[in-house]
Amino acid sequence: MPKASELKRGMIVDIEGIPHVVRQFESKSPSSRGAATLYKVRFNNLKTRQKLDLSLKGDDLLKDADCQRVRVQYSYKDVESFVFMNLEDYSQYTVDADSLEGQSEYLIEQQEDIVALLMDGVLLGIELPQSV
Repeated sequence: MPKASELKRGMIVDIEGIPHVVRQFESKSPSSRGAATLYKVRFNNLKTRQKLDLSLKGDDLLKDADCQRVRVQYSYKDVESFVFMNLEDYSQYTVDADSLEGQSEYLIEQQEDIVALLMDGVLLGIELPQSV
């Protein structure tokens, strides 16, 4: 269970039983002594694509989404989607360009060090390596 202070862009958390991905993360320092640092976080609902803005304290706990992490290879870009191949069973997953907001420009064809986040066999998002 990550704390609000440990959140990063692209992380997937469970909010009220629905998976959400962190799109923006901003910390606000308090103006008075003793006040806790606030974190303004923008989430996207992975099922409906709706935005959710929350203000959280640093020690607020969020629940990890029940996602399966699988190593994939970026295969190619289709008209409006990206295609990834599972390196274990060679199955293919497609995801629309909106789901990879801010990540698509770092993808290189045949890139293998990508982790796909799957829920019920559907690709929700990807985690890029630390350096690309």
